[in-house]
Amino acid sequence: MFWEKQFEDYIGKMIRFNVPVRLGLWNGREVALGPEPRVKLAIKSPGALRHLLRPSMATLGQAYVDGELDVEGRVDDIFDVVVQLTANANGTGNSGQARRAHHFGRHNKKADAEAISYHYDVSNEFYSLWLDRAMVYSCAYFKHEDDSLEKAQEQKLDHILTKIQARPGQTLLDIGCGWGALVMRAASKFGVKALGVTLSKNQYELARQRVAEAGLADKVEIRLQDYREVSGHFDRITSVGMFEHVGLKNLRGYFAKIHDLLVDGGVCMNHGITSTDAESAQSPFGGGDFIERYVFPQGEVPHIGLTLKDMTAAGLEAMDVENLRRHYALTTQHWSRRFEDNLDKIRDMVGEKRFRIWRAYLAGCAYGFANNWISLHQVVAIKAGGPALNPLPLTRDYMYPTGA
Repeated sequence: MFWEKQFEDYIGKMIRFNVPVRLGLWNGREVALGPEPRVKLAIKSPGALRHLLRPSMATLGQAYVDGELDVEGRVDDIFDVVVQLTANANGTGNSGQARRAHHFGRHNKKADAEAISYHYDVSNEFYSLWLDRAMVYSCAYFKHEDDSLEKAQEQKLDHILTKIQARPGQTLLDIGCGWGALVMRAASKFGVKALGVTLSKNQYELARQRVAEAGLADKVEIRLQDYREVSGHFDRITSVGMFEHVGLKNLRGYFAKIHDLLVDGGVCMNHGITSTDAESAQSPFGGGDFIERYVFPQGEVPHIGLTLKDMTAAGLEAMDVENLRRHYALTTQHWSRRFEDNLDKIRDMVGEKRFRIWRAYLAGCAYGFANNWISLHQVVAIKAGGPALNPLPLTRDYMYPTGA
């Protein structure tokens, strides 16, 4: 009876907010919290009410993953309703952002390898169902909002390689190379000799296979290797969607390693997710807690200010900073919709719990990037110093060639 009484009080409090959701109870009762509900939230037992009465992204996400709550409706509408419920129930309003405190994961080579394996080694087939054909698992670059995902991802690869002025005969290191799309593009279109490193066995094996099938084995090498173990010097270094795994406390060392691997007069780019909170806290309403628990263990994202500070401390000079948050909103929308198009196949492939985790995660990312909860920045940098260390033109015109 306790939860039922709490629920009645909750209904009285929430109905004035006109949230377009219908609540369905385990006993068959249904209550609409607003006119023309677009989403139905099914509460499977009296005990599951606790998640609704004291909601956060983390608690509601956990309840969905554990099967205590079910949802019906368009995925975009579902997440919008959940945000409204969370904000209004906690008295923060739709614009309130309850940030969580810092956490610092244990980042060492063993722990980082385990975290990478947990996220990326689900299966290559799983990722192929909702990524583009080249399986580029990072923010695409849209010249037009109606660009296909395939086109936008190819544009992203070219945008990166153009920004760093990739040229025939240069050497390129790609830290966290994924399934090899960037190093293959660098070799085939820009004439670069490339090395890609990853900690994911699945990515390593498929990337090597793709390189061989494309006839690029003489120009591209893929290694199953921690970036901290790479030696030598490279004309160009890229890191795309990787530094989120480094840890806030280790950013300076990460950039110092890039500095040491870069030749004098070389160019590097760091492309990664950034926090919109000045203190580098996680996403609002508990979204970061859900992601850390279920999706990206050990993941930490810095504010762009902290990123630039640690780059500078490591001896790198930032030459260009570009915010691609809106591009990542479009990218994750594509991913989430492709995931929705393959619900039954994905559920059968990975099981109910992992299916629910990824469905919530991708929809949440699309919402978060669209609403400026999280962002993404590309930073082009060189070794700090005199003119001999800076090979870049005076203007940014070269980054956006006409007719490209």
